[in-house]
Amino acid sequence: MDRILEPEIMDGRETAEAYARADFSDSNQAFVDRVVARFGDRLSSVVDLGCGPADVPVRLARAASGARITAVDGSEEMLSLAREAVRAAHLTEQITLHLGRLPGLALPEHAFDAVLCKDMLHHLPDPQALWSEARRLARPGAAVYVMDLMRPSSPLEAREIVERVSSREHPILKEDFYNSLCAAFTVEEVRAQLRTAGLTLAVEPASDRHMAIAGVLP
Repeated sequence: MDRILEPEIMDGRETAEAYARADFSDSNQAFVDRVVARFGDRLSSVVDLGCGPADVPVRLARAASGARITAVDGSEEMLSLAREAVRAAHLTEQITLHLGRLPGLALPEHAFDAVLCKDMLHHLPDPQALWSEARRLARPGAAVYVMDLMRPSSPLEAREIVERVSSREHPILKEDFYNSLCAAFTVEEVRAQLRTAGLTLAVEPASDRHMAIAGVLP
């Protein structure tokens, strides 16, 4: 099926809270485990783009105590929940929260040893906003690790995935998940995006519904 765009930012408090209450622990921990296993020597200064309620930054900070993480999101409602999570985890010295939207974040160029992003690419009308910002923020030799949804072949398959994975979640979250699947890219589309951006990153399926985009920049 063709890609169907969704709203770019989760601005509403109810949506943000539904997202924060959802159980993404397995996929978030798998993301962090892969980052640490593959790029553990490049986690001194990390930027996480699209951090949401900060579950990934908190897990990463616990797994890599030497990492200093700048966690970015475009929704003030999400960052409000992220602040609560970071304070509760006693990680305010390790995690800095930043409100901003891609591209053109108010962050210095070439300042980070690792650029991370989980489940944000499909929210962007123009995917080059992510790839250009990743290249701008990364130092030479920096790691890039992105995980995102893969678009199913049909709306029916998207609905089946939602019911299989999130049948007990809040209706708002289920509808958002469905919209996200419809807005996601295919592996081949992402490979084409990277060729356009001039980034030599590998793109591979990571699960039945996720792909991983990873590599080290020259």
